[in-house]
Amino acid sequence: MKNATILAASAVLFAAGLAGAAQAQDKVTFGTNWVAQAEHGGFYQAVADGTYAKYGLDVTIRQGGPQAPNGQLLTAGQIEFYMGGMSTIDAARQGLPNVTVAAMFQKSPQVLLAHPDAGFTDLASLSGASKIIMGKDSLFAGYWPWMKANFEGFSDDLYEAYTYNAAPFIADDKSVQQGYLTAEPYEIEKQTGWAPQIFLIADYGYKPYSTTIETRQDLIDQNPDMVQRFVDASIIGWYNYIYGDNKAANDMIKADNPEMTDDQITYAIDKMKEYGILVSGDAESGGIGCMTEARWTEFYDSMIEAGVYEAGIQLDKAFTTQFVCKSVGKDLASQ
Repeated sequence: MKNATILAASAVLFAAGLAGAAQAQDKVTFGTNWVAQAEHGGFYQAVADGTYAKYGLDVTIRQGGPQAPNGQLLTAGQIEFYMGGMSTIDAARQGLPNVTVAAMFQKSPQVLLAHPDAGFTDLASLSGASKIIMGKDSLFAGYWPWMKANFEGFSDDLYEAYTYNAAPFIADDKSVQQGYLTAEPYEIEKQTGWAPQIFLIADYGYKPYSTTIETRQDLIDQNPDMVQRFVDASIIGWYNYIYGDNKAANDMIKADNPEMTDDQITYAIDKMKEYGILVSGDAESGGIGCMTEARWTEFYDSMIEAGVYEAGIQLDKAFTTQFVCKSVGKDLASQ
């Protein structure tokens, strides 16, 4: 009887231990690269609908912004994940530990905008603009060097600094302005009543991944299971956000960014679907988040040609495809 009692007590303690282990969650912080918006929706969705919790993760989203040092916090080991672009090529060049592990956006949402009656027909024709209004990041390290290398007629004489005020563009019907597919076109139409022409630069051969997930090499080495769970749950979050009930996620977005409106969110989601921002290319077969070595190499080579990067960077230090292209969540696209 005594042995039976001991065995029963041991079984209870063992079961309690399993329950505790099941309830334990990895606490991680995900830093975004801008203030909360629909373009971050899948991550908010995975918090709001419990997907991260289901995958054993207690996720805090640290909102980005003009002065937010979230990328540096990742490098310094103070957060676990960061929403980046393909800047880990620069990290590889500098010997930093940041590594891209997934790409939520197959296409960069960067666009150039023109007046609807300006007569421009494609990206190449924009060389006939009176001016191209864009930020310095695009001028020196983004699509502008790529455009100059791939199309005739583009020169720095066309450049005018973008101050995030659409008035100079609106006033000059032959001008062109940079924008984000899901933002500036909406705002310009709201101000003027007319919809600008949209030229999605990705559709003309400029192929960086966007809205990526970055982590550090030490986390990949020490806790690949946690990295995999964060990637998988984020992918599922994006499928649910785009195709399912996203009200709770949108409420979280508006709580973090009170300037965000329901109309702006709806517009952004519609444009992401229309232009295949998340689901196109390799994501059609491998699922949201998919990346390939060939695509990374193609982009890197194109930017060497444009003079942005030098040859010889260890590209395999910038990314890994071990966590993606597994068709996670694809069935949710039909819900």
